[in-house]
Amino acid sequence: MNEHRGSRPGTGAGVRKPVVRAVFLVGFMGAGKSSVGRVLSQRLGWRFEDLDTRIETRQQKTVAEIFRNAGEAGFRRAEHEALRELLLELASGTPVVAALGGGAFVQEKNAALLASEETPTVFLDTPVEELWERCAAPGEAERPLRSDLPRFQELFRARLPHYRQAQLRVETRGKSVEQVAEEVLGRLGLGERVPGKET
Repeated sequence: MNEHRGSRPGTGAGVRKPVVRAVFLVGFMGAGKSSVGRVLSQRLGWRFEDLDTRIETRQQKTVAEIFRNAGEAGFRRAEHEALRELLLELASGTPVVAALGGGAFVQEKNAALLASEETPTVFLDTPVEELWERCAAPGEAERPLRSDLPRFQELFRARLPHYRQAQLRVETRGKSVEQVAEEVLGRLGLGERVPGKET
């Protein structure tokens, strides 16, 4: 038995769990990460961050333009730097709900960075057929890695084992954005922070 473990902060009987100051939503393109994230941020009174939007602001280019000009490797470098920047802000900034791009959590260095910060990661699990339809909906932004359906399905299958490494998995099939957000709040034990429900 390793007695040293019991002395770590946040473990052992009677010790309060660490205060959650960030929630990171992961999943495939079209899973609803940004939509759910915005609802969560409103319910919690936290800041919302879409990592792709942060990248576009830093680079002064759209994600599609970055892919065209710098390739996927160039985009992944920009993505990692944007994530690192966001995590550094957590130390002194307000709590945040963040939506990560579909490939962000798949990159080992990003997953390791999130794990080192011990921030909750939530996988929004959606059937691939539904994801394909959502990404084809009118008004959807250009998605560089959405090509034909077989390749879309192949990419989804390749990424799925990585998404399943998230701390929490929430199925979204047949649920509204509000229902998904409510489930995330409840399962992370954040429901008591919802405005109007404090005791």
